[in-house]
Amino acid sequence: MPDINILVVDDENEIADLCEIYLVSDGYNVRKASNAEDGLKIIAEEEIHLVLLDIMMPGMDGIQMCKKIRETSNVPIIMLSAKSNDLDKIMGLGIGADDYVTKPFNPLELTARVKSQLRRYTQLNPNSQSGAVDSNEIHIRGLIINKDNHRVTIDDEEIKLTPIEFDILYLLASNPGKVFSTDEIFEKVWHEKVYEANNTVMVHIRRLRGKMKEDQRQDQDKIISTVWGVGYKVEK
Repeated sequence: MPDINILVVDDENEIADLCEIYLVSDGYNVRKASNAEDGLKIIAEEEIHLVLLDIMMPGMDGIQMCKKIRETSNVPIIMLSAKSNDLDKIMGLGIGADDYVTKPFNPLELTARVKSQLRRYTQLNPNSQSGAVDSNEIHIRGLIINKDNHRVTIDDEEIKLTPIEFDILYLLASNPGKVFSTDEIFEKVWHEKVYEANNTVMVHIRRLRGKMKEDQRQDQDKIISTVWGVGYKVEK
């Protein structure tokens, strides 16, 4: 396994230590910070491949730190919170987090989520393949998606997507005209079964549409269409 550096940002030392024990046993390198300021300093100075980020911290909280990270990086972020309220999950996902785990959590479930996000990030991170050829491209009405180098452009303007956002867009665009329900999207992108209703997919699609500036297009020109009561699709 190549060196993978994971940053755990949590003011509860017991939680941070528990995460470290299980992640190190899986072969990962772990850095820890007890507050957002120290966490951001580590990100600025070192190559970090994934962040486990507590929401409730004194000073700058996890939501604010997530926003700061997203200003410069698409590194996967998994939020940790003692709150299980859907509104908290929506807020975390809406500002750029890739996943959300509620405390207390099963450490094995957490490491499984970590592996899933890292697999997606290392496979699709544009910096992982320099000079990739323009194969495996999808062209749809000004939208170009290159799976080889994780590059997406709309009308010749590149847009920066997180690995989750890229996977959702690629799934829809590689099956033009096919309508996917939110449950189908979740299962195909997260590779997990849906056991309860949640808004995770809708939040990510809302954020994806924002980056694609879909609100500036006429309904007939939107790339991602909503099929009310069914799901989402992309038409050529």
